[in-house]
Amino acid sequence: MKYRRLGSTELKVSVVGVGTWQFGGDWGKAFTQREVDEILDKAYELGINLLDTAECYGPHHRSETFIGDYLSRRGRDRWVLATKFGHHWEDKWQHDWSAASVHRQLDESLKALQTDYIDLYQFHSGDNDVFDNDELWTMLDKQVQEGKIRNLGISIGSNDNLHQTSKAKELNAKAIQVVYNRLDKKPETRVFPSCIEQDLGVLARVPLASGFLSGKYKPGAVFEDNVRKNRDRTDMDAQLAEVETIAREEVPQGTDMATWALAWCLKHPAVTTVIPGCKSPEQVEANAASASLELVKDDHPQAWKA
Repeated sequence: MKYRRLGSTELKVSVVGVGTWQFGGDWGKAFTQREVDEILDKAYELGINLLDTAECYGPHHRSETFIGDYLSRRGRDRWVLATKFGHHWEDKWQHDWSAASVHRQLDESLKALQTDYIDLYQFHSGDNDVFDNDELWTMLDKQVQEGKIRNLGISIGSNDNLHQTSKAKELNAKAIQVVYNRLDKKPETRVFPSCIEQDLGVLARVPLASGFLSGKYKPGAVFEDNVRKNRDRTDMDAQLAEVETIAREEVPQGTDMATWALAWCLKHPAVTTVIPGCKSPEQVEANAASASLELVKDDHPQAWKA
């Protein structure tokens, strides 16, 4: 495993993390605590130290609760823990960006995660109107001073949201989370240059393009999960056809496409880490292998220097 400094923070994070949206149940599988334990044990064994979750990954902080149960038995100090805010549960998840509500969300996340502090607390894909809220950011800065939050971050909903990215340093946010993969390179145009200029860490989410870059699917594939089954059929088939071309023309022979796709993200100088989801220890192992590909350089601008 390789490690990089996350922006201007004190955090040394593995270049491959574990995205935990799937633990919430919306990916078409209901996880048990034992299955979560096996996935996270494998991640730790392979040198992965970054877990990315959110308040709304499953009802009643389900993903955070799985992780908290695991941390209570395996130890908190070994992990860099990132979560998010902006929603509360009332029969379904509701957007809620008021300072008072986010304060409650923070306390609920700390309880679910069974921890006294969060390493990276991220604004969760809200629009610019709710983002531009001085009261919210003042409250969050106070939580940083009190030690409940180590660092603030922004998970931008649009991967071309320069408004939020450009204000990060002003708001004492030190990392940007954004959709970035071989099929969606939009952040390279405006978001990544701003991140480099401000020395922001970058967490690349959806690095396998919702599984399209796994190489498992052909045009016409049928999906049953809540993410892909309602997407436009023509658009999906066009992307899957593009994946076939990428596999033929760009992926080295004998290299797993998913492993290559993660390494492809990591070669960009703005990107600190990728946070793919995973359903099994075997997928964790395949994801971790991307750190060893030649594309991922030790002399990356954000590489950790001892």
